[in-house]
Amino acid sequence: MSYRDPHAATPSHAGRVRGMRGCETHEGCTSDRPGHGLNLVQARLVHATPTKWVDALVVEVTPDGFVTVADLVGGVRRLWHHAPLGDVLAAGEPVAVHSVYGVLAHAADRFSVAIA
Repeated sequence: MSYRDPHAATPSHAGRVRGMRGCETHEGCTSDRPGHGLNLVQARLVHATPTKWVDALVVEVTPDGFVTVADLVGGVRRLWHHAPLGDVLAAGEPVAVHSVYGVLAHAADRFSVAIA
């Protein structure tokens, strides 16, 4: 009977947002994972499915890219975007979240977001 060497311990990623791995800063990031850049397919899909937008109000914006929004029927969502959105969003502002394709809309701006 042989003994197997144990595998190296895998670092825990519990609580990390999908898509946050691999990038150090948002400047110059070219990733199209959720929460990074809005890709062309994603933009076309949200345009083609207008009934999937959910109106919401911004509750909180943090410097590390997290945005908490409350929809108009009482649901709360925590979203993440690679670049901090504090210069664009403020608490109390109206936004819309695409419930299928992970896009946050504020005025004419569209941001890819990951559900945190």
